[in-house]
Amino acid sequence: MSLRARINSPEERTGRGEDGHLVASFRAKLLEEIDLAEMSALSPAERRARLERVLGHIISREGPVLSTVERSQLIRRVVDEALGLGILEPLLEDPSVTEIMVNGPDAVFVERGGRVEQLPLRFASHDQLMQTIERIVSTVNRRVDESNPMVDARLPSGERVNVIIPPLSLTGAVLTIRRFPRSFTLQELIGLGSLDEPMLYLLAGLVQARFNIIVSGATGTGKTTLLNALSGLIPEGERIITIEDSAELQLQQPHVIRLESRPPNVEGKGRVTIRDLVRNSLRMRPDRIVVGEVRGGESLDMLQAMSTGHDGSLATVHANSAEDALTRLQTLASMSDVEIPFVALHDQINSAVDVIVQLTRFADGARRITEIALLESHGGEQYRLATVARFDALPMTHDGRVHGSFVHHPVPRRTADRLYMAGQPVPQTFGIAHSADQLATREAR
Repeated sequence: MSLRARINSPEERTGRGEDGHLVASFRAKLLEEIDLAEMSALSPAERRARLERVLGHIISREGPVLSTVERSQLIRRVVDEALGLGILEPLLEDPSVTEIMVNGPDAVFVERGGRVEQLPLRFASHDQLMQTIERIVSTVNRRVDESNPMVDARLPSGERVNVIIPPLSLTGAVLTIRRFPRSFTLQELIGLGSLDEPMLYLLAGLVQARFNIIVSGATGTGKTTLLNALSGLIPEGERIITIEDSAELQLQQPHVIRLESRPPNVEGKGRVTIRDLVRNSLRMRPDRIVVGEVRGGESLDMLQAMSTGHDGSLATVHANSAEDALTRLQTLASMSDVEIPFVALHDQINSAVDVIVQLTRFADGARRITEIALLESHGGEQYRLATVARFDALPMTHDGRVHGSFVHHPVPRRTADRLYMAGQPVPQTFGIAHSADQLATREAR
């Protein structure tokens, strides 16, 4: 079997076959010949080029005899092991891979196109996996060991990394790398089937008219992608402050300030939370505040900002429905260090939140807006949502796809008036509900 074929075989990719020893051997020889002090002064690209050049000389000098393709394959594998992340390096270079999941040394999964698949890749040992993990976390000045068995960080290249190791993980060391695709416009999301054109125009009008919008959905439903697309509709003359755990938003406006929370250092000090950043942002003269995700006491600060002059703010929250999103916001706000009765929080949410956009990831991997709901309740009233758009799904077909249609309902008069005053028309396919009876009839359906 040729080297190229063996490299692509499951046995070789485990690092346990004959060529696994060949890679380890040349890696050791490479490390003997390079000057580490000299290498540290080079940029990553220069370092890789230097290693490939030195390794090429070693292979020419000591063999084996290889074809051009086999030689390139071997050089790449050795340099990936010495400098990169070994078997994970090609996955990080594959634009179709959106998530890499390593469940111990013997199981590597990826997500492509919304579907999870297992790859015939394995680490040679638990130690090799730990070396890869340590190399990843060291780039962000973090460490992982028994005293600090969990790490959540963002790599300089933008990927979000989570690590959990024994004794907390009984599976072995678990590494999850989430890669973020390029940002999409709402027009591009129409092409992907995430929404239709009337919904685009309605959402654009709501953003331009400075409605406070909460994007809700479960993990992996595309909340950040939609938030980024909605943020792109904010006028260029406004001062936008984005606040995130991991900086994922890619706004193109000229006046954007990006803030990112910071975990504690190895001594347990220096932590800066989302709540700290939300509070600080209020002193930075924002026109809009965009919070990547509210998940704790910062919800209260965000709600207060929304209801005290910072209209047009956006945030995401983990929830399975528009109704659940409101309940979750109320629960999260109660986690702050300020003692506020639930009734007062209820009033705060009714005052602050204008729109809930619910996202769902379907069994075929498609991500769609399944509901756009306007919060119509006031003060201490029970939450009352008026659904103006929803996706009606049909049973999954034999080809594994989920089909359906977007349904539009009349927009409440109060919302239509606010859009009109901001110079934003209501799309014709929605129309306007001229009375409370129309809304009540629609809710009964």
